[in-house]
Amino acid sequence: MSKHPQALRVVIADDEAPARSRIRDLLEDCAGSFPIELAGEAANGRELLALLEETSADVVLLDIRMPEMDGLEVAQHMLKLPEPPSVIFTTAYNEHALKAFELHAVDYLLKPIRLRRLHDALTRARAITPLRLDVLQQITPDARTHLSVLERGKVLLIPVAEILYLRAELKYVTIRTAAREYLLEESLSKLEQEFSEQFVRIHRSCLVAKAHIAGFEKEGGEGEAGWVVTLAGLDEKLPVSRRQQHIVKEMGRNVL
Repeated sequence: MSKHPQALRVVIADDEAPARSRIRDLLEDCAGSFPIELAGEAANGRELLALLEETSADVVLLDIRMPEMDGLEVAQHMLKLPEPPSVIFTTAYNEHALKAFELHAVDYLLKPIRLRRLHDALTRARAITPLRLDVLQQITPDARTHLSVLERGKVLLIPVAEILYLRAELKYVTIRTAAREYLLEESLSKLEQEFSEQFVRIHRSCLVAKAHIAGFEKEGGEGEAGWVVTLAGLDEKLPVSRRQQHIVKEMGRNVL
């Protein structure tokens, strides 16, 4: 494949080695029509994000079904990069599932990938409309397994299972794990909708992870007593607003 300065720099992301090999062969065939450079390969989402932090790419051929983190979620984290590449999803999804892609003009290649279809997708790759977070969230059926933040030019992945609480502060949301805090530029209300199974609202500005609740305690003097949440692995106690005190009775776990 070409090393021409104007070559289209392509990254392949697929957890199956035979699939990556087939795409490499197809790219070789496409390179006869216009300059293409293989910028790298990744077998999972973490590898892809690490690769894109080290090398520039014009387009990623991104498999949707990958372990730990599917391609739709990886694409959301890629948007944190200063210059995210265009994305062409590769998928074995059925026709019904692909209607959402077509509705939002999200480009995809149906497996097994055909040469002509790949050629056409790559010829228009630089003109692909950049992906938007809200569109990806509409297409994605499941909640993310990770949240991500950009620090010093790198996308840091925070497993949702390790998050103790999410707290809105000005235009940011503070992500708290047992190890440290991160600042996230997302809406707390949208996070509540996405992670309603894992988190519960204890205050208008705070969601706590149900799995990490150690118990509830009553604090304050006579007539002013209020409930606080204690979380496993954290000394900090979080107040429960009067409006949300029903969760103490509903969760009813380790109430002191």
